[in-house]
Amino acid sequence: MVAAGAALVVALLAGQFALRAPAPSDIGGPFRLVDQTGAPADERLLRGKWSAVFFGYTYCPDVCPTTLANLGQAEVALGDRAGRFQVVFITVDPQRDTPAALRSYLASPTFPKATIGLTGDAGQIAAVARAYHVYYQRVPQGDTYTMDHSAVVYLMDPKGRFVAPLDVGAPPPGVARQIRAAMDGGRPA
Repeated sequence: MVAAGAALVVALLAGQFALRAPAPSDIGGPFRLVDQTGAPADERLLRGKWSAVFFGYTYCPDVCPTTLANLGQAEVALGDRAGRFQVVFITVDPQRDTPAALRSYLASPTFPKATIGLTGDAGQIAAVARAYHVYYQRVPQGDTYTMDHSAVVYLMDPKGRFVAPLDVGAPPPGVARQIRAAMDGGRPA
C-alpha cells in the first residue's frame, strides 16, 4: 500500500515535470541540517559536484534501498567522471534517522561511495522538503510506523541548481548516461 502510494506520487511528479519543465530556481534552496558524522551541513555541500539529491529513510523496505543501489551502479558506470558526482540522501524520518543510523545505513557496499546522509529536527526536514517539493507523511502500522514519501531524484548542477529529475527506474547505464548528458551541457534524456 505504501509502495503503491509512493509510486503514484512519483508518477504524478514525473508527469508534472514532463508537462512543465521547472526553472532551476523552482527546486532547492537554503537548508541547515547535520550529516551522518554529526557535522553541520547546508546547501553549500552541493557546490562543486553534480549531485543526486534523494529523500527517503533508513527503514524504507523497497524504494530507498533500490534507488540507492541503482545510483551506486550508475556511479560505477560513470567511470572516470564518478569523482565529479555525489549522492545526497536526506531523511524524511528524523525521529529514527540519527546521524549514527544514517552512517550505518549508508555504509552498504551497494550504495554510492561517500553518499552524504542528512538529518535534522522535524522543522528542518519540513523546510528542506518544502524547498524540494517533496511529499512525505508518517503512516502508523501497529506499534510502529512507516513513511510514505515521493521518490524523485533531483539532479543538481555544481552550482547547486536543479537541472532535472533523474529517471532512476532506468537501468544503471541509462542513469549514468543521463548524468553524463547533463555534465556535457545537455539535458538528461
